[in-house]
Amino acid sequence: MAHDHEHEHDHEEEHEQVDEETAERRREQEREFIRQRALAQIRQYPDVALQMRAHEVTEFDEFLVQLVERMQDLMHDAQGVGLAATQLGVLQRVFVFQPDEEPARAVVNPRLTIDESEKAIEDEGCLSLREVRVPVERATKVVLEGKDPNGDDVRYELDDLAARVVQHENDHLDGVLTIDRTDPESRKQALGALRPQPTFA
Repeated sequence: MAHDHEHEHDHEEEHEQVDEETAERRREQEREFIRQRALAQIRQYPDVALQMRAHEVTEFDEFLVQLVERMQDLMHDAQGVGLAATQLGVLQRVFVFQPDEEPARAVVNPRLTIDESEKAIEDEGCLSLREVRVPVERATKVVLEGKDPNGDDVRYELDDLAARVVQHENDHLDGVLTIDRTDPESRKQALGALRPQPTFA
């Protein structure tokens, strides 16, 4: 009989939908677990390394290649769009970024030429500042130059989000955080949120 068959079909579809929701929830939990594990390897405020100036890279060796690979993996796992070496406690002038669908890019000894003619204020988050987001004014266009991990020259003309990300990461290499660049009221609120919460035994 057709009717019963249709009823069974509906039931199957419902079952598939529930399975899909369960699978999606499991995937979400997995992504969150991976994100938290990555964040645990990234220095968190007020870690002293985050306020230190990084040194120029002088050796383009296997250590540098492995460092960049690790940074790209952590950035990806932490669901970030950029990561600086200082955030791993490595005081070397290198960062990785991936603000769009393009592959992640690494820049060693970066130099920024900032076009000051147009600026925008937007909320920025940071993998070293937990869930804190603060408004930061940045130039909307920059030219980024430096070396890749093999020592070859690279040059990128960037705007909007990509420009913002590389300015943020370059700040890290100078020991500057978003909370140092925001307005006093936002900084105060951010520091309140970042302060260790008292634990009661």
